Amino acid sequence: MKKPQSISVGGFRISTQKLPILKAEPIDEMTKQLGIAPPEMIFGDNHVTIEHQKSGWGIDFNAFDALDRVDKTGQSMLQVAHSKEWQQSREKTHEGIKEVVKPFDWSYSTDYKGTLSLNAPPFEPTEKPIPVELLKRPDPILFFDEVVLYEDELADNGIAMLSCKIRVMPGRLLLLSRFFMRLDNVLIRLRDTRVYVDFETREVIREYQAKECEYEKVRQILAATRDDIPALMRDPNRLSEILPIVEKSSERVVLDD
Repeated sequence: MKKPQSISVGGFRISTQKLPILKAEPIDEMTKQLGIAPPEMIFGDNHVTIEHQKSGWGIDFNAFDALDRVDKTGQSMLQVAHSKEWQQSREKTHEGIKEVVKPFDWSYSTDYKGTLSLNAPPFEPTEKPIPVELLKRPDPILFFDEVVLYEDELADNGIAMLSCKIRVMPGRLLLLSRFFMRLDNVLIRLRDTRVYVDFETREVIREYQAKECEYEKVRQILAATRDDIPALMRDPNRLSEILPIVEKSSERVVLDD
């Protein structure tokens, strides 16, 4: 197995791992544990981890815990023309584990904000924002990686994808975990978790922001720009500028030296 990439800066250790998609046996095991059919592409061994050794604080982003936050009741299922066919195709794919394929949010929408280590000092609500101006400075990038955790084409009706980007500078780091979903002719959704760490002050700020809008409204806004609409519909960075915020929270913790 390929070793994780890692770097240590200012008492923090940052590591990432990128491996191929899971094979059938681990997928079946994960399905039994989760109680939902998994996405088409699941990178169950991938992760992004930030650890502060002295305080015991750590945060990890992985596919299993993210999928465990998907609604399993079916109450937030999005209606689409092919949802029944999709459900049937999933049951055929996983014949041996059919009993766990119940109605659930098949867009795989998650509000996952990362998995904290067992003895991590808790976050507290804050009004303090992530210092964007500091992040705009042309500091050297010591470490950068982008890791996909899962992806699904929603039965050719769009895309659902969870990925993490992390960049480490000499004085600070920023992690962005982004869930991006485009359900054609229905809805576009972004759920972003940003984790900012200042190595000198050992301050950690975590921001969560959910954005979404009806597909047709977004298409009309983009039509006014005369740009390539299909390309823009696949660009979460551009869509993030358009979509309204529907939920937002910020919290922080200062770690012991």
